[in-house]
Amino acid sequence: MLTPASKAKAGCSVKFNSIIVSFTRFVNIYLYIWVYCVSVCSPLLCNVNLDCSSFFSTYSFSVSAGAGGWSPLTSDRYQWLQVDLGERTKITAVATQGRYGSSDWLTSYLLMFSDTGHNWKQYRQEDSIGSFPGNSNADSVVQYKLQQPAIARFLRLLPLDWNPSGRIGLRLETYGCPYTSDVASFHHSCGGLVYKLSPSPRKTSRDVFSLKFKTPKNAGTLLHAEGHRGLSLSLELDRGKLLLLHSLSGSSSSEPQRLTSLGSLLDDQHWHHVVLERLLNYCSNIRNVVFLLLRVCDPDIVITSTKSGMSARSFHGCLENVLYNGLNLIERTKQSDQQGNVTFSCAESLSVAVTFPGPQNFLQLPGAMASHSRGVDVGMQFRTWNDAGLLLTFGLPQQGGVVWMYLSEAKNRIFGRVLMSFWFPGSALNDGQWHSVELRSRPGRLTVAVDREEGGAAHASLSFPFTTEGHLFFGGKRKTSVSFPVSVFQGCMRLLTLDNTDLDLILVQQKQLGNYSNLQFDMCGIMDRCSPSHCEHGGRCSQSWTSFHCNCSGTGHSGATCHSSVYEQSCEAYKHNGNTSGHFYIDVDGSGPIRPQLVYCNMTGDTHTLLFQVQIVNISITGCNGWCSSSFRMVVTFAFLHHCEQELSYHCRKSRLLNTPEGSPFSWWLGGPGSGGLQTYWGGAHPGSQQCACGLQGDCVDPQHYCNCDADRLEWAEDSGLLIHKDGLPVRSLMLGDVRRPGSEAAYRVGPLRCHGDKNLWNAAFFDKETSYLHFPTFHGELSADISFLFKTTASSGVFLENLGIKDFIRIELSSSTKVLFSFDVGNGPLEVSVESSVSLNDNRWHRVRAERNVKEASLRLDELPAATQEAPADGHFHLQLNSQLFIGTASRQKGFRGCIRSLQLNGVTLDLEERARITPGVRPGCPGHCSSYGSLCQNQGRCVERANGFHCDCSLSAYTGVFCHTEVSATFKSSTSVSYTFKEPYEIIRNSSALPSSIYSDVTLRGENVSLSFRTNQSPALLLYISSYHREYLALLINKHDKLEVRYKLDGSREAEVLRSRVRGLSNGQLHTVTIRRLTDSVSVHFMIVQQHASVLAALGFTGCLSVVRFNSISPLKAALLHPDSSPVAITGPLVRSNCGSPASANPYAAENTHHLSESVGVALQEIKKNNYLLSEPFTSRHVLCLAGVIAVVIFVLLSGLAITARFLYRRKETYRNQEVKGVKQDDSQDFTFNNQTDSQHVSRESQKEYFI
Repeated sequence: MLTPASKAKAGCSVKFNSIIVSFTRFVNIYLYIWVYCVSVCSPLLCNVNLDCSSFFSTYSFSVSAGAGGWSPLTSDRYQWLQVDLGERTKITAVATQGRYGSSDWLTSYLLMFSDTGHNWKQYRQEDSIGSFPGNSNADSVVQYKLQQPAIARFLRLLPLDWNPSGRIGLRLETYGCPYTSDVASFHHSCGGLVYKLSPSPRKTSRDVFSLKFKTPKNAGTLLHAEGHRGLSLSLELDRGKLLLLHSLSGSSSSEPQRLTSLGSLLDDQHWHHVVLERLLNYCSNIRNVVFLLLRVCDPDIVITSTKSGMSARSFHGCLENVLYNGLNLIERTKQSDQQGNVTFSCAESLSVAVTFPGPQNFLQLPGAMASHSRGVDVGMQFRTWNDAGLLLTFGLPQQGGVVWMYLSEAKNRIFGRVLMSFWFPGSALNDGQWHSVELRSRPGRLTVAVDREEGGAAHASLSFPFTTEGHLFFGGKRKTSVSFPVSVFQGCMRLLTLDNTDLDLILVQQKQLGNYSNLQFDMCGIMDRCSPSHCEHGGRCSQSWTSFHCNCSGTGHSGATCHSSVYEQSCEAYKHNGNTSGHFYIDVDGSGPIRPQLVYCNMTGDTHTLLFQVQIVNISITGCNGWCSSSFRMVVTFAFLHHCEQELSYHCRKSRLLNTPEGSPFSWWLGGPGSGGLQTYWGGAHPGSQQCACGLQGDCVDPQHYCNCDADRLEWAEDSGLLIHKDGLPVRSLMLGDVRRPGSEAAYRVGPLRCHGDKNLWNAAFFDKETSYLHFPTFHGELSADISFLFKTTASSGVFLENLGIKDFIRIELSSSTKVLFSFDVGNGPLEVSVESSVSLNDNRWHRVRAERNVKEASLRLDELPAATQEAPADGHFHLQLNSQLFIGTASRQKGFRGCIRSLQLNGVTLDLEERARITPGVRPGCPGHCSSYGSLCQNQGRCVERANGFHCDCSLSAYTGVFCHTEVSATFKSSTSVSYTFKEPYEIIRNSSALPSSIYSDVTLRGENVSLSFRTNQSPALLLYISSYHREYLALLINKHDKLEVRYKLDGSREAEVLRSRVRGLSNGQLHTVTIRRLTDSVSVHFMIVQQHASVLAALGFTGCLSVVRFNSISPLKAALLHPDSSPVAITGPLVRSNCGSPASANPYAAENTHHLSESVGVALQEIKKNNYLLSEPFTSRHVLCLAGVIAVVIFVLLSGLAITARFLYRRKETYRNQEVKGVKQDDSQDFTFNNQTDSQHVSRESQKEYFI
């Protein structure tokens, strides 16, 4: 056995078990290094060659004194230490130590591996972390076990950071095992290996095929297997991705079908390991293939051949350890003659690449190298993900010109300042593949070829000599006064040629040629950030050199990785966002895998029903040959819903349904989660009963059977009912068996699935102490985590939830009365995202928090405020590793939360807070008090009513109806229509005070009137409102013959009537107008009537048009007439048709909005009213003036949106006083407007009036 001392050079010693390395001025130093294998092999000695970028030491270190270490001449990031292990070795760990007796040590470094000493590949840890932690002093040893062993001959260490008080210093130890392999090299189009399995191979339930490959080409066939019946499989490379294809001769499609695709950038000339596995043993039919089928019934396995019917693209590269169920096929084929143009070693072409990581990178070369008497010749290959970047720039001797060749919109372009600008061929050049570019100039002609093998070349005419002046710059340029048209290039270049001569980039790296900045030589550091894709739910991934982007359009999800659903999880949630009935997409599992589904949400009742639109109505199945089946596609979960039901009916004649409970059923259906479970009962019966509804109720047409159809009669019969057991819903498929007998006829119907309630939305817990908490199992959100909940509190701070790991953690807290903080650590150090609110969050109202963390960013959203985001490090850790329990509240030293938490969801899964709270001291299930948060949803005087789970809007005091008291109540009046509303005497109201809602009966003792209505009419003049009392007071609202609004009132029977007249014309224009009148005075006992005509002295005016949302104080007479005609004191004459004439849809969408401000003129009129003291018992005070002025100032307006609310009021006195009152209020009006009544015109003429214009 060799010893270190026997082969060490003078002045060079190695003792790796104590991690000492020392050497002299020699650039290449040959040593022996102890290489240990971790746990599985005995220690072995390997002959190694040590190389380095430079050295600082000028003397030998004494081995006996323990001195030694490597320290380069210059401490910068371009230094490296390289170890040649002599042969490919399985490297399992590395250990580092600082330079002995110094202040020189590394704090972080990179590891690179190679088989040839060129084309290095960076080793990346979990989460794609490239750097390794180093030392904190010169003496301690830091060992790092590689999570995946690296198999390579060469190892290179690159310092990243070091002790700022010292220099780069290193002692290195490597651990590993010997590695053996069988290799085959393929470099000819007709090369290949063929291996025939035995004629009758032993059948197994599992076949495994594995191999390793490396190639510089992005296309080629690695493996082809053929079997009987024309079945074949192929493993191919296409654009750097691995495809598994299968084909079947005689099939309708001649093209092979893709089974799967994996990987990306596999043409990087590094080894890649592939494993294919078959789990079932069916070979007779391609439909029985499970996952990756390998065995194909007595196949010939052809390795990298171009047999007939296979892809014409041959594989160029190396294969290693091709194993089929442990059988080494390369070893077997060495002993056979089934080989051609194959060598059993891996010969690789030398291709040195350089990486431009940006943003200050450039490569500078002498311009004379590319220029000659005839012009310029420059060539290169590049690969990148960016759609823009500077490839080449140089100066022209004429007029100080400059040439830029760059990518723009992933196309090649040449731009010469002042002189020229050309587009050249090539598109989608940012696809990560290698592309070639050649620039050649000749007198009067410029040629640019892009991917010449594919025929991409273009020419341009030149009127001046095209030669270089000064230097050529690749990828970027030193800072200069000349601005670039695009940013620097980020990507890889190789095969640079100047004047048709290959450029030696190693000389550039050694600074023997040209200059450079911020480059990585002898490697291509491109990464595919979209393979595997982090975009979820079908989001489409695109990328640049430094990041990726997810296009979430059409997925129903949003966020940096399309993780969070944009839809609510139930109709209940939509309702509490203020939505009314309609079609909505719901996502029942949030960020889970179930796709959003379109449902109809019926929110008119107390329960908010989900109607899944999957139904088959009356499908006839007569003439079916054999069993008849139907399937219904629906993917949904129902655990969170209170109740679900689905109708299932069967119409039959001579077609039995279920048979007897003891016999085999003729029909069945599948329902429930997944593909559904077998169900043998029918609608209206219980699961497992094998009965129909009539069997359960005992009223089947034949008592001996449990279904009507099982009586097998010639008459038509029916079995129908509701399926209400959620475990068996929805119905996914039907199997109907007794339909092929002569005379059999049948039809079935699967009704829509209806569900209501949402247990998750109201699942809440109340934490009455800061030390209270609930605990749940560890939260698993390694790559993506979303957390959402609602809270309300009176405390100014507290932790909502937290989950801890060894180093990682995740926490959401209320850090102040206006700020929510989301903090976490995935190994890159703590990150925080916060949202500040302009209002206090401890207002005991519900607030919603939504937090998300993924590999790209973290975001936090509070209520409807804009989301705050924090980007994750591009190359940092991204796995969130937690191991403690999840605490709602906190069990640590943090301040806990005191208040309510509701609807807590983690990655779409709702935690059952109520169930856990029932068994936890200090926490109570449920949390009442929802109207403080949702009461504003109840509109138009609707009253919010608390419920255990949610709230309800009571619209009894509102002129509106609907779930939020938002639906206008309108009616269209014809000439023969009238509605009378009669108030009871006070003693009658007291006697029946609890009989009916307050919208029907109300207190008749008034201190003022609050009247509002909307109207739409083309009639002028027209009476809108008439109010009268027992004491000859009245109030009338009308449109006079001049098409103006007029308010007439008489508040004292002994005084004159007052008239307020608007100057605004055009009220009978068919547009929607809204009128509001308010009056304050002493108590008045009144009796009103809604009337169209024939009901008052004003009957001749009448009204034709639309009235909407009529309201008098707390009474809504029109609503009572339309919705409660049988229980309300109303009398309806003629056709009264409810319509939406006051709704926005009926308004003229093109009508402009006109708002008239009448305050000034009203004020003048009211001053005169006040002066003459025309109020019943008290004069107008300033408060009265403001009230009336403020009201009449907004009496008339036309809504731009056509918001329509219709109703109208006409009031009259009690029947016993009707005739007297009619006579008393009969009047001839002003000269502008005359009421016609032939019965008492003389009395009217005696009534004088005062008029005011407003």
